[in-house]
Amino acid sequence: MKLLAYIFSIFILIIAPFIFPTYWTMILSEILIMGLFALTFNLLLGYTGLLSFGQAAFFGVGAYTAALLIKNGFENIFLIFLLGFILSAVCSAIVGYLSIRRDEIFFAMLTLGFGMLFYAIAHNWIAVTGGSDGMPVFSLPIIKFGTFQINFYTPVNMYFLILIVTSIASVTLYFIIHSPFGLILKGLRENKERVLFVGGNINLFRIVAFTISGSFAGVSGILFCFLNNMATPEFMHWSFSARPVMMSIIGGTNVFWGPMIGAGIFFILEQIVIQFSENWMFFLGILLVLIVLFFPKGVLGTVLSLFSKKVKNAK
Repeated sequence: MKLLAYIFSIFILIIAPFIFPTYWTMILSEILIMGLFALTFNLLLGYTGLLSFGQAAFFGVGAYTAALLIKNGFENIFLIFLLGFILSAVCSAIVGYLSIRRDEIFFAMLTLGFGMLFYAIAHNWIAVTGGSDGMPVFSLPIIKFGTFQINFYTPVNMYFLILIVTSIASVTLYFIIHSPFGLILKGLRENKERVLFVGGNINLFRIVAFTISGSFAGVSGILFCFLNNMATPEFMHWSFSARPVMMSIIGGTNVFWGPMIGAGIFFILEQIVIQFSENWMFFLGILLVLIVLFFPKGVLGTVLSLFSKKVKNAK
């Protein structure tokens, strides 16, 4: 059943740009990027038990790395992703090292503080980042195979680049979560004292998890830079860090694909509500509150829980 759901989802995602108009192809591209961003956040919240409000910092590091490299003439897209991934990993490792010794609200406030520090640097270092105006990207890298080349100026090509990268990153995160390391992270979430009792190095596991989360957040930032043709300090603001929090809660933090579903619900509701009211944030807020009230485990988490109960009752 699960395999069929995966196959059907992949099929829909592949044919989507040939069925939907360009506008919805762009929306779906953004859903995939923000869904990956939410998955990286949920590696911390849903599986490690750490609430981070600084995730946007590493998202922004990835975006600015891509923008700076393109501005300086780099055209190798693989090199851009590699350097963005590495720089985001380094920054997240440093922030993680300074933050993971605290728990709960103290950890959240530390990550919030570091996130706003990155925002302040991007906002004030005008000579490098462009300040509040951001850094526009006037050209996009291409992929060359001899005389054959692929550019990403068309929405369909950009969509498939995003689909391929998010798929690779999501599957990688999936295998990390379902590895022995992932089981240790769940143990830290449930009872870190027991992990310590059996000889586990809690701080090391948390730093590794934080670094993995931040590095893949950087990848989503690179894609967002490509999609929007710019990098701005707003990518690093604490309010941007709230997006993956909402998406994870909407979809379900106890299910791996929950944040991705949450991203889809969030953007689709936004697009529907905005058609009827300029005050879309107000009505969207009401809808999100109702979702949280009636789907305590998130939409996907609650649906799967109900389905599991029905299967057990049928037996």
